[in-house]
Amino acid sequence: MNKYEAMFIIKPDLSEEERKTLFSQISDAVIKHNGTVEQAAVWGERRKLFFPLKKQHEGLYYLMNFTSPPLAVKDIRHAYRLNEFILRVLITNQQ
Repeated sequence: MNKYEAMFIIKPDLSEEERKTLFSQISDAVIKHNGTVEQAAVWGERRKLFFPLKKQHEGLYYLMNFTSPPLAVKDIRHAYRLNEFILRVLITNQQ
């Protein structure tokens, strides 16, 4: 199991309930692929983006640390790309 850090840019105009649902979906994608979420939190509220992402000029930043088998990261990343509320995701390996 390797340690990873994922940074998400999420649509900023979601309601509080939609945010909670989305955050649980993000965690569930890791758990579904035999991983564990160590820490997850909102990193920045409604920040202006340097360039538009999917016609959005602002985004909510969400940071998550998790452990997962190395081969499962591809499937986790694919699950995040299918979600319409996630504008961008970056997953990095923690040494």
